[in-house]
Amino acid sequence: MKDSLADPRQRFAPTAMTDGRRDIVILGSTGSIGTQAVDVVLSNPDRFRVTGLSAAGGRVELLAGQAHRLQVESVAVAREDKVVELREALRAQYGPGTPIPWVLAGPDAATELAGSACHTVLNGITGSIGLAPTLAALRAGHVLALANKESLIVGGPLVRELAAPGQIVPVDSEHSALFQALLGGERREVRKLLVTASGGPFRGRSRAELETVTPREALAHPTWSMGPVITVNCATLVNKGLEVIEAHLLFDIPFDRIQVVVHPQSAIHSMVEFVDGSTLAQCGPPDMRLPIALGMGWPERVPNAGPVFDWGKAMSWDFYPLDERAFPSVPLACHVGGLGGTAPAVFNAANEECVDAFLSGRLPFNGIVDTVAAVVDEHGSPSGTELTLEDVLAAETWARARTRELAERPPGRSTTGTSSLGSTAEARA
Repeated sequence: MKDSLADPRQRFAPTAMTDGRRDIVILGSTGSIGTQAVDVVLSNPDRFRVTGLSAAGGRVELLAGQAHRLQVESVAVAREDKVVELREALRAQYGPGTPIPWVLAGPDAATELAGSACHTVLNGITGSIGLAPTLAALRAGHVLALANKESLIVGGPLVRELAAPGQIVPVDSEHSALFQALLGGERREVRKLLVTASGGPFRGRSRAELETVTPREALAHPTWSMGPVITVNCATLVNKGLEVIEAHLLFDIPFDRIQVVVHPQSAIHSMVEFVDGSTLAQCGPPDMRLPIALGMGWPERVPNAGPVFDWGKAMSWDFYPLDERAFPSVPLACHVGGLGGTAPAVFNAANEECVDAFLSGRLPFNGIVDTVAAVVDEHGSPSGTELTLEDVLAAETWARARTRELAERPPGRSTTGTSSLGSTAEARA
């Protein structure tokens, strides 16, 4: 496992502690990952102390309440127009005459906070805007509990260059499961990584049956409660494609040895198959508090971090092969991951724009992956030059602009709402 970014056998030990507690910075504290991380900290005040919180700015009252409950030193908000409102909310929480936390504001606020003194940075930001904070946390020598998969996907070589062995602990439930299961053998003994997928709300439907899917249907995930972008990504299985790229980057396993398996109950979070035929699985009820707690506490486990199964009751778990014709996002993602360079950044940015277009009624459901495939093909193969942050940002900017153009007038859209762009994605299935 020496060549992998997330190596469960390596130990990385920063020294930022307060009274024996780990100092934690939580990025994206008002989102799904962030709010559950706050719950973990409040349930374990003897293990963790939060020094800073960051959020986009859409839920100022919640952010101020978190800051007060955790008694943080700094609060960062991406939207500068929310600073006055945030300070007023903080003063209301802390009361007259009581100092409020230091407030950072602007698009670089989370990055600044990620580089501040602490032991562990939990990056729970959604989207590729999490890349700069990821790099800042690594440069500062902090443990990075990584829930922001996009920063690794779009900036893989940049992250690989900075990360020390054992510095990254994955928080996505699938990658946390792989991380734990890999303790069962040496890297040379790994035959395959098996990444499980619930199948989303449309498991079992054909491509034709997905043509008229509505945003409301796509947002009704059968297992997890998440934000709209991630929920739609789970419906298209783009999220699973991103996770395959992430698994490749984290564990240095080739794409042809990473397989997606549909498992509707979401009880087994992923598995590792070894060369002797043994398969090790990590399982538990679908609750993100366990991988979050593991990310913040590793290499120690946090007692009672999440719920457990009642093994005294009967239950059954099912597994199905992935229908790559109905859901071509996974093979497309493998193709993109193989291209490397700025291709993953184009894939991710195009998808974010397509999800927005779908939710606003400008693009049909099947048009999401169809359009992403068209933008990826138009972008072409990356050059052989070394990747820079500027390259990533430029590629994203181009991809977003081009995707918006295609989403407004996708070529070949039929009266049933499908697009001829699907041939590109289907060809990879």
